[in-house]
Amino acid sequence: MKRHMRDDYFVVGEGLLSFDDQGQPVAERPSTTAELRKFRFSRLGPEGVPLEESIRAAVAQAMVTGPSSDSANPAIPAGFTYLGQFVDHDLTMDATAVAFGSDVSVDELLQGRSPALDLDSLYGRGPHDKDDSRFYAADSVHLKVGKTAAVPIDPVTNQDLEGFDLPRAGHGSTKAARQAAVIPDPRNDENLAVAQTHAAFLRFHNRVVDQLATAGLTGLLLFHAARALVVKHYQWMLRTDFLPRIVSPEIVDDVFTNGRKFFEVSPGNQERRRYRWVKPGDRPTMPIEFSVAGYRLGHSMIRGAYQWNRIFNSQSAFGIATLDLLFRFSGTSGNLSPDGELDNPESGAFERLPTNWIVDFRRLYDFREAGREDLVVTDGPGLNVTQRIDTRLVDPLQNLPLGSFGTRDATPPPIQRNLAFRNLTRAFMVRLASGQQMADLFDMEPLKPDQILGGNDGAVLDDLSQQQKDALTANTPLWFYVLREAEFNQGRLNGVGGRIVAEVFHRAMEASRTSILRDPSWRPTLGPDNGTFRMVDLLLFAFEGKAEKLNPLG
Repeated sequence: MKRHMRDDYFVVGEGLLSFDDQGQPVAERPSTTAELRKFRFSRLGPEGVPLEESIRAAVAQAMVTGPSSDSANPAIPAGFTYLGQFVDHDLTMDATAVAFGSDVSVDELLQGRSPALDLDSLYGRGPHDKDDSRFYAADSVHLKVGKTAAVPIDPVTNQDLEGFDLPRAGHGSTKAARQAAVIPDPRNDENLAVAQTHAAFLRFHNRVVDQLATAGLTGLLLFHAARALVVKHYQWMLRTDFLPRIVSPEIVDDVFTNGRKFFEVSPGNQERRRYRWVKPGDRPTMPIEFSVAGYRLGHSMIRGAYQWNRIFNSQSAFGIATLDLLFRFSGTSGNLSPDGELDNPESGAFERLPTNWIVDFRRLYDFREAGREDLVVTDGPGLNVTQRIDTRLVDPLQNLPLGSFGTRDATPPPIQRNLAFRNLTRAFMVRLASGQQMADLFDMEPLKPDQILGGNDGAVLDDLSQQQKDALTANTPLWFYVLREAEFNQGRLNGVGGRIVAEVFHRAMEASRTSILRDPSWRPTLGPDNGTFRMVDLLLFAFEGKAEKLNPLG
């Protein structure tokens, strides 16, 4: 296998985990400076027994065979798939890599690589940083927004609309440079759904700024007050709205009520003396079990196509918005254009998002949760829901666009464009613990071999040889294992996967400079009451509660 995995992981105490030139996992001991320049991961469980490539390829092929059933009990609106991706980029944002220079201090190097739910993928290092000031408007308080490009389909689409695209560079000698999003993390422009989510957060911040300005705040005080209010509402929404949809609510409530039991445990949890304790002020790490396995649940939630807006849906003349098109109409994976080649950013006529591709948020989130029946689509295909969290991925994910994993000029073998194979190979690279090892660590009853092989309406593994099946049931890759767990829990993470995800979210909130966990008396002020703030409430506030802004195309 060629060295196609360009990712590497600096694991505290182990060094830099990557592949050698023969495609085998290795650990290197970088210099002190090199260590500081790497995002800091940790290992929660033991090292695992890696599966050979033929088994990984066979499992990956079995996983990417078509859609699973829609989520249910209750159904999860499809927008949460891409909110989850937005959150992932917040957790793993490398703030010091935005514009890395020799004058970055050691403290900045470490802090810039601390996983925390603090929206640094939105704010970067702030408006007064010499490199990150470009993300901000002239007043150094508001965030820049982008303008779409008119498309002469009808009078609504045939206009440039301010605030419905990401801000883009607009200059440079290449199209790729001109269409590049001016945001801290370019991963938030790798598909249109996460890009539109980021654009909604830009609006949310700017609306909060406008509200606080009426109280007389200005300048840097206004910015810091707005950011703190945005971050706390964001964390509250994740804790009360997002997490209970993807993880068993019982696990979420236990972790946020009683604290963590396994990951970076606080000294007050006397029951867990064998785990590494943390003191107030300790910088958090990111467990590779979360990054490489547990939080990759979102890949199974992706649909192959979406009822996107009035122009692109299953009943329109233009057809439904396929996943391939959502990649195409982004700056990182595509070319923002209906013409040209997907893997060639220099092709295509548009350098900004075409106006006809603005999302209708009424089709991604259920505003009936906020009592807004007027925001229900009644004149055609309406709300999209996620695919169930399980061991199946939609077919387009076996042929990822090259830009989505950082290269446009390579021609890798087809299996290396398969998202499931890439996930399983990352686990191989870092010698990730198996599902059984993590169940033992957490004192949980592991899944039985027949559950791993048969699942519950998930991936069918009949094409594996008996030898491959034996290897898989003895050392089940953690990502596959947590998705199998979800199949037996109505499509929510449970057991090993649920515990990993809930505890990492708890630690990431605790570690944020602004934290609802360290301010337990705080309550949201921008929702319907002082105990409620959901993603629909965030969107309603950001778009002023107006249908014509949540859905500008009508």
